[in-house]
Amino acid sequence: MQITKLEQMFEVLKSRPRKRLVAAWANDEHTIMAVHAAVEKGIVSGVLVGDETTIKEVCAANQIDPSVFRIVHSNSDVEAAAQAVQLINDNEGDFIMKGLLSTDRYMRAILNKEKGLMNSGAVLTHITVTEPKTYHKLLIVGDVAIIPEPDLAQKIAICNYLIKTAQLLGIQTPKVGLLSASEQTQPKIRSSYDAALISKMAERGQIKGGIVDGPLAMDLILDPESARIKGVKSEVCGDADCILFPNIESGNTFYKTLTTLLKSQLCAVVMGARVPAVLTSRGDSELTKLYSIALAALLA
Repeated sequence: MQITKLEQMFEVLKSRPRKRLVAAWANDEHTIMAVHAAVEKGIVSGVLVGDETTIKEVCAANQIDPSVFRIVHSNSDVEAAAQAVQLINDNEGDFIMKGLLSTDRYMRAILNKEKGLMNSGAVLTHITVTEPKTYHKLLIVGDVAIIPEPDLAQKIAICNYLIKTAQLLGIQTPKVGLLSASEQTQPKIRSSYDAALISKMAERGQIKGGIVDGPLAMDLILDPESARIKGVKSEVCGDADCILFPNIESGNTFYKTLTTLLKSQLCAVVMGARVPAVLTSRGDSELTKLYSIALAALLA
C-alpha cells in the first residue's frame, strides 16, 4: 500500500506487531499525550524515562492510566537520555524519542562513542515527511535540522535515506530532486556541481532504488508547467517524491514555511543511528509528535 496521507500510517501499522518506543525525559504533557495516543491506536508500547512523580501527575491531570506505560525513573534529563539509549542497546526498545530535554543533550547520548547508538562511519541526518496542502502527494525532504552544509558523501547518504523512507511508505521507485538555484550545471556553485555528480551516480546504478535528477530549481521539482515552459524533460520535474537540500538554510526555510505559512502537517525522524530517533521540537504539536512516532515505527 502506498501511503498518500500521513494518517494512513496508522492503518498500515495496526496490521503489524507493536514497536517498543522509549521516550527520554518524558515529563511533558505533549510527549505523554502523543505516546498515549500511539499506545491507544495499537501501534506501539511505551516506555517513559523521566521523573516518575511528574509523569504520574501529568497522567492524572489528563485522565491517563499510567499503568499503560512502563515508567523508568530518572533524576535528570541527562541521566534520562543515557538510560533511554541503554534500554535500546539492551534490546528493550525499537526506537527512541526526545521528550522535554534539549536537542544537544538528546543527541549527545545517541552520539556517545562508548554507549551511544552509532555504528562507525554512519551519517546521522534528519528526514522529514511532509503533507503540503497544495501538492498532489507526500514530500520527503532532508536535511532540515542536523547537517549545516553536507559534503558530497553526506548528500549521497541523505539521498539513500530519502529513497529508503519513500519505499517504506510504499513508493516503489521514488523520484528525488536535487535542489540548486538553476537546472543549468554550474561548476562554481557547489550545490549544482554535487547534484550533477549524484545524478550521474544514480544513472550508473551507484545509487539504487530511485530516479534521481539534478541540479533542479524548486519550481522545476514541484511544477510540471515550469518544466514545460523551460523545456526541461525529466521524470522528476513536477512529480518529485523527495527533495535533497544543499544546506540547512534552504531545508529549514522550506520546513518552517510549510509549518508556519502553509499550516501543513509533517513528521520527522533522525536516521543513521542503529534505530530511528524521533526528534521533534519541544513546541511541536501532539499530532506532529504522533505522526513522527508512526513514521519511526514504520522505519524501525
